[in-house]
Amino acid sequence: MNKRSGEETRRKILTVALQIFTEQGYDSATMRTIAQAAGISVGGLYLYFRNKSDLYLTILKEWLDTIQGTTLAALSRAPNPSEELTAYIATTIDFTKQNRQMLLLMGNELGCARGMALKRQYFRARRELLADIVRRGSAAQLFRKCDPDETARLIFNVLRGFIMSLLIDEEGLFGAETCIDLILNGLARRNEG
Repeated sequence: MNKRSGEETRRKILTVALQIFTEQGYDSATMRTIAQAAGISVGGLYLYFRNKSDLYLTILKEWLDTIQGTTLAALSRAPNPSEELTAYIATTIDFTKQNRQMLLLMGNELGCARGMALKRQYFRARRELLADIVRRGSAAQLFRKCDPDETARLIFNVLRGFIMSLLIDEEGLFGAETCIDLILNGLARRNEG
């Protein structure tokens, strides 16, 4: 097997596994079912992934790394904390809308403790990124004085609520612009007087 066909097979396995994990949930999905759907032998599947947990974590980690990389790239183009916060929210909402299937996967892996640990680590990193934006926005007097960590948790959970609404309604409860406007208006520094 050449390197190119090996990578194509790996990609196919990941695509098929995402579909099966989404439809059946982590606990019900089997390596045999995934191998059959990918058109390879079970032994062939084990050449690419040690076990079901390894396969699931590979899918999850790739997705989390992609959204984080997309967010950081958007933040690097923003000239100030207000624009960074706008980019963070818009990127999170837009990326999630485009990858709705991952929402289903992230809610379906109760049997994979390492997946939960990976998500906790990811959520913590996302909140820390938000807290840093809020901290810098307050220091630049763009945002009102507030507890950056608490504010980051609030913003993060508003976004999580929106993201979870995508499971029910593909459009979500509101658009990125509405969310951005609400949060930025709440953080905006007011003239005292």
